[in-house]
Amino acid sequence: MTNGDFLENITYEISKIGRSNGFDYPNLANINPFKNFFNGEFLNHNELDTLDGSYTRRELLTRYLILNAVLDQGPDVKGVRILLEKVTNTLYRRGITIFHDPIKFFSNMGLVLKIINKQHEIVKRIRSSEWALKNNSDPNRYNLFFAQSQRGIVSNQLLDYVIHRWGVPLSVPILLEDHPKFINSDEPLVKLLESSPSSEKMSENIKKDVNFSNFGLGSAIGNKACHLFAKWYIYNFNLCKNNDKSWSKWSYELPIDSNAGRVLFRSGFLLEMADLEYYNQKNVIINRKGKNKKKYLRVTNIRDIKVQSILNEHINKNYIEVAKNHLKVNKQTPRSYKIQIIPNAILYNSEFGIGEFDDGLLYIGTNYCFNHSKPNCNQCPISHLCKGKNKNKELIKEYST
Repeated sequence: MTNGDFLENITYEISKIGRSNGFDYPNLANINPFKNFFNGEFLNHNELDTLDGSYTRRELLTRYLILNAVLDQGPDVKGVRILLEKVTNTLYRRGITIFHDPIKFFSNMGLVLKIINKQHEIVKRIRSSEWALKNNSDPNRYNLFFAQSQRGIVSNQLLDYVIHRWGVPLSVPILLEDHPKFINSDEPLVKLLESSPSSEKMSENIKKDVNFSNFGLGSAIGNKACHLFAKWYIYNFNLCKNNDKSWSKWSYELPIDSNAGRVLFRSGFLLEMADLEYYNQKNVIINRKGKNKKKYLRVTNIRDIKVQSILNEHINKNYIEVAKNHLKVNKQTPRSYKIQIIPNAILYNSEFGIGEFDDGLLYIGTNYCFNHSKPNCNQCPISHLCKGKNKNKELIKEYST
């Protein structure tokens, strides 16, 4: 079996698992101002262009998902989503319609702070014990007020968190109201996002905004969260209006988080494309920084690392097509291949997209491939393929994320 054959086999197996099991994403049907947009748990896609106040349903859902993607970077994803749901429903009952009229978020800041703080205490009572057990921590340390500046200073203070994490994404629709390209539009944020040449370029512009310079979220959002939004926008909620191939299910990169990165590393997926020494050189592996002084996998550093090994002709051919015409990250035929794009190349022209692959990784990472030395390998659905289980147990015992 060649490198490429193994990569194809495990990628398809993980994607099948993702499709069969699905995974957790925001349940927008529970959000009071959006309940009429759904038939039970199913979004009424034929009514996305319907106006709800001054904006379409598609626009309002997009505003919520951008904020949710920013907040999802917190230490407890389930808790974050419960918090956003509870705060949104409470604010709307008070007439503070932050997605229909975001300026109300800022003009009622005192009340907003009190509501977020109160709802956080409720979420802490609900989630802290489970979170502490999973993370080998103390329930009293549970805190979702996480903000990080460009200088890398981490804060757990309420005001910093609310202004930085909530305020930045909610400011964009306000700024769009005065921009000549979006003025009087009933879908200004959607129009801004889809002005990018591809969904991958959209994910870059959410952070950096190379097109308009004023609307990038900067340090409020990370690369993983940008790609997570792209997944929700295209795969989970199918909000995208653009039918071009550059907005297809292969047109955005995998949103690599610790769970996905851990499964990709332990299973041998990443090691089919580069060796341990190479990952050490690129600071993907950091010695003695992880839990219990294990080697720490900084999975975010995988981005932009080039493939060392020769893959098969099928993957090579697909990579060129995906990079040029779907992701649009290369104008000319690429001379080297980036590791984070290989899943797109493998899945291209198949029934699966990056959404199913990511769902599979998350399902395995949270149910079997735990972040400690004794994961549930015997029950894991990819144990027959996993090189950490079958060939090199150090990949499991000596590394954490």
